[in-house]
Amino acid sequence: VQLQASGGGLVQAGAFLRLSCVASGFTFNNYAMGWFRQAPGKEREFVATVNWSGGSTYYVDPVKGRFAISRDNAKNTVYLQMGSLKPEDTAVYFCAARWVTRYSPHSTHEGDYTYWGQGTLVTVSQ
Repeated sequence: VQLQASGGGLVQAGAFLRLSCVASGFTFNNYAMGWFRQAPGKEREFVATVNWSGGSTYYVDPVKGRFAISRDNAKNTVYLQMGSLKPEDTAVYFCAARWVTRYSPHSTHEGDYTYWGQGTLVTVSQ
């Protein structure tokens, strides 16, 4: 099993950035996907999640309206489109996978996620 995250970098405040996470080693469309982040000196926190089909999403309040999570099951890939970036979005971003049934509710708890990627660093400057 592997989750390979990419797309991080150094950007200025207000910029856009798209993160990608390619999954392998498990049946991708049996899993909900999530993005979490860990800022320097802080605990890891939930950012966004998308259900197995891509038809339902959920976000933490500070990113609502600025970030969009999506997935392409044909490519085993989940994306996080980030816009209007702020310095407080600076963090290592992790993708994660959670086995679900068709009717499973969203989860913001990292303990519910089985597989994790290695993280990609996003740095937003003033």
